[in-house]
Amino acid sequence: MRKFNIRKVLDGLTAGSSSSSSASSSQQPPQTATRENDIQETLQSEHFQLCKTVRHGFPYQPSALAFDPVQKILAIGTQTGALRLFGRPGVECYCQHDSGAAVIQLQFLINEGALVSALADDTLHLWNLRQKRPAILHSLKFNRERITFCHLPFQSKWLYVGTERGNIHIVNVESFSLSGYVIMWNKAIELSSKSHPGPVVHISDNPMDEGKLLIGFESGTVALWDLKSKKAEYRYTHDEAIHSVAWHHEGKQFICSHSDGTLTIWNVRNPTKPLQTITPHGKQVKDGKKPEPCKPILKVEYKTTRAGEPFIILSGGLSYDTVGRRPCLTVMHGKSTAVLEMDYSIVDFLTLCETPYPNDFQEPYAVVVLLEKDLVLIDLAQNGYPIFENPYPLSIHESPVTCCEYFADCPVDLIPALYSVGARQKRQGYSKKEWPINGGNWGLVTQSYPEIIITGHADGSIKFWDASAITLQVLYKLKTAKVFEKSRNKDDRPSTDIVDEDPYAIQIISWCAESRMLCIAGVSAHVIVYRFSKQEITTEVIPMLEVRLLYEINYIESPDPEQLPPLPTPGTGSNPQSIAPQSHPSTSSSSSDGLRDNVPCLKVKNSPLKQSPGYQVELVIQLVWVSGEPPQQITSLAINSAYGLVVFGNCNGIAMVDYLQKTTLLNLGTVELYGSNDPYRREPRSPRKSRQPSGAGLCDINEGTTVQEDRCKSPTSDVKDNSFSRSRSSSVTSIDKESREAISALHFCETFTRKADTAPSPCLWVGTTLGTVLVIALNLPPGGEQRLLQPVIVSPSGTILRLKGAILRMAFLDTTGSLVPPAYEPWREPNVTEEKDEKDKLKKRRPVSVSPSSSQEISENQYAVICSEKQAKVISLPSQNCTYKQNITETSFVLRGDIVALSNSICLACFCANGHIMTFSLPSLRPLLDVYYLPLTNMRIARTFCFTNNGQALYLVSPTEIQRITYSQETCENLQEMLGELFTPVETPEAPNRGFFKGLFGGGAQSLDREELFGESTAGKASRSLAQHIPGPGGIEGVKGAASGIVCELARARIALDERGQKLGELEERTAAMLASADSFSKHAHEMMLKCKDKKWYQF
Repeated sequence: MRKFNIRKVLDGLTAGSSSSSSASSSQQPPQTATRENDIQETLQSEHFQLCKTVRHGFPYQPSALAFDPVQKILAIGTQTGALRLFGRPGVECYCQHDSGAAVIQLQFLINEGALVSALADDTLHLWNLRQKRPAILHSLKFNRERITFCHLPFQSKWLYVGTERGNIHIVNVESFSLSGYVIMWNKAIELSSKSHPGPVVHISDNPMDEGKLLIGFESGTVALWDLKSKKAEYRYTHDEAIHSVAWHHEGKQFICSHSDGTLTIWNVRNPTKPLQTITPHGKQVKDGKKPEPCKPILKVEYKTTRAGEPFIILSGGLSYDTVGRRPCLTVMHGKSTAVLEMDYSIVDFLTLCETPYPNDFQEPYAVVVLLEKDLVLIDLAQNGYPIFENPYPLSIHESPVTCCEYFADCPVDLIPALYSVGARQKRQGYSKKEWPINGGNWGLVTQSYPEIIITGHADGSIKFWDASAITLQVLYKLKTAKVFEKSRNKDDRPSTDIVDEDPYAIQIISWCAESRMLCIAGVSAHVIVYRFSKQEITTEVIPMLEVRLLYEINYIESPDPEQLPPLPTPGTGSNPQSIAPQSHPSTSSSSSDGLRDNVPCLKVKNSPLKQSPGYQVELVIQLVWVSGEPPQQITSLAINSAYGLVVFGNCNGIAMVDYLQKTTLLNLGTVELYGSNDPYRREPRSPRKSRQPSGAGLCDINEGTTVQEDRCKSPTSDVKDNSFSRSRSSSVTSIDKESREAISALHFCETFTRKADTAPSPCLWVGTTLGTVLVIALNLPPGGEQRLLQPVIVSPSGTILRLKGAILRMAFLDTTGSLVPPAYEPWREPNVTEEKDEKDKLKKRRPVSVSPSSSQEISENQYAVICSEKQAKVISLPSQNCTYKQNITETSFVLRGDIVALSNSICLACFCANGHIMTFSLPSLRPLLDVYYLPLTNMRIARTFCFTNNGQALYLVSPTEIQRITYSQETCENLQEMLGELFTPVETPEAPNRGFFKGLFGGGAQSLDREELFGESTAGKASRSLAQHIPGPGGIEGVKGAASGIVCELARARIALDERGQKLGELEERTAAMLASADSFSKHAHEMMLKCKDKKWYQF
């Protein structure tokens, strides 16, 4: 029978009480137990709540576009059923259709605060945008027909829905019910075609006569349907398939785009043949021959201007011989034709016009183009059609994101500093006008602390983003690949590459916000250290180091041991065999049997490097090939500005570099870190006999993929969902001889390295994938000049701690339970002129230890918090007793664990592979939150998920979008206030003036009483089996939205009252006129009666 441990249960229930703290470790000294009771844990379960906050980035796989010209709001639908709404910069909203079906079309109810979405699963949804989080009010599911096109006329409540069968149904958008009025395809085309005309691809009403509906069928037939007489007035046939149709605003002409790259312009009253046929990209052919066919014109828009020629704007239509040419948008204006090349294929485009009325001059001022991976806005009013500078954070995926870090509550001067260096990187040549999509209002800013997101990318670039107060704005971009020589073509690439593509991809980012020191590890086993400077410099020679990291070696089996340097013994300071600092990469050298040796994967530039203000290279470190074995990818990284050290590890071992003196201090295989204390029985191996596939460091630890050949995919390559099937055994007795113990966590700190220590000292804590924590002592020379002259002495301390599963994160608490951050050196401008005082130099090298315990007695203890894939432990120092322990998961494993600040306290936050997000109090590790949030469906989420202070977290939800979430109750409560409002009360512009005579004689636009035509009393009820009405969850929310939008309702009521007043005034005048006329009539009648009173009948 399994032994039940009641201590854990007590821990969870009564952590912090005297009973649990004394029970949790029997070896604990009594004074420690009493001290633990002094730590008052303030965090409770009620401080935690999990909810999504905002989603940033470009909508992944966009499929539909719509614009409200009065509210100035843009909507984008995607292939996964997502809906993104954009107003002014900073006003964004994300919604999701539950079915996940692709959005095929979007239609705004213009200036009504509502939107209709049509989905590929043949459902229509009505969204209420009058609330901060839009919700569905009604849904309608078509059962027998497939939806292909929708049209909602301006200021109408009747939505026309075209189907694949060629029929048109009519939906009342107020009740979301079907009208009995149906336009059947056979009635629409009658005998004009012998075959079925295909699906409906276009519906629109004549701008001058709402009673006439233009219906375009795919095969090339167009019908002008008279809604009142229920028959087609004209039919227009063309032998090329139709993709789209657009009206001239006077309603006398329309234009069609076809599959052969032609445009046909038709006169409404002449259905026999088109008025004009244009092939915008066709070659001029003589002798009256037909021009060569071009690619289909997928969409055309026809927009008129008062002052000049109309605009014809189209996508597609290029000739077939333009192979490799990029997708284009063509703008035809008068005699000029501009062809605007796009970076990605065009999904849809819309022309933004001054008026929402289709029967007025359109006055187009911009074109919004939705591309596969970008959103472009073209200024039509300026010569050369420049694009607007996009203020939305849509460039997250400019190069695929490979890693992410999130920092909340940063130093306040950081964002202005990054912004000032980033402002110089801005491109020129944008339109001088303001961004025209400017609807909605910002929410209230309730969070005052700065937040920064750093994204690492596949091309080696790093972007810094200002993420304060649920917004996102790019601050600065750093290109790390600039330090390397680029191969001109694929054949020229060095044979030392260990990845198929993206050799500069960023894997790990280590950043110290206080000192602004930045360190990155890349996929080609390279590490770059950067300093921040506001001044431009030219580096004559890029400082670089090459490091030779080995795995354990069996000397007997190795054929030529003289090629291999002797291994350093644990306890020695620096490794005498480490490669000396080199200014340039070494030339390719080979061992006697022709194996690649001592060569790095990338070549550092040997020409002077001009470095702009911002992050500037301090040192490049590269791992080299060892006897034909490629360097393994780096799995962990840490930098400390106070010590001037950077450390990194992989599945071979660990290396520490002094980046001030540019020397290697430590270069040990993982096994050698243990010295004689190794708990595992390891099989020694020769790297020649069973060579581990290159890059397995990243693959084993982060990806879990198996690699057949001597190469590894870059972190951008997609990984199958079952990528976490690898064995994560942490048995202490034996270890499979092929698996390696990798370095998985590194933490610099000032703490007790050994049990006998009486005072804390600088050290490095190292965590491995087998759950071991080892401590390395650091002996630093004094500050100032001495720091640059005397060596740093590094020695393993012999301290070994054990946990189940790979170590993920380590942190330290003082006696009050406060976090002890690593020491740092405050930022100072590094590129100061020589005349500065010597005192400044001394000041410069003086580290700041921000440990709250430094003001207390040095004999007081600390607590180490260690989180692994399976469990968390709090260890009392210097005694090294396990004070608290929590098994986080038995069946799954933790992907990310962070020790974070929240509500003036701290906690451990974990994200598990089974989708659970959990938080634990510190130091007692009481469970505070456990919510099933997100099952791990792909590696991207695992690689980018991170927690930060104040209850914030994020991950890459798609290749182009960042999803931010909060686990703080307070943020959840304030979220409603922080979110922007999409709908704002705006008066609808006045309708175009019809003119006196037109009004008198019935010219101009003809109105139609659609209610009379489509209402139940006339049209009857629609077949019940045709479509099913589903009430949406937004009903109650809609009431709330209406309550919050009371101001706008009052404004509407006021407008309505004004209109009513005008109508009443008109009615009064009419009534007075009628009374006067009735009075005169009665007088005439009375006179007539008197005249005729005495006459006999025969006298008449």
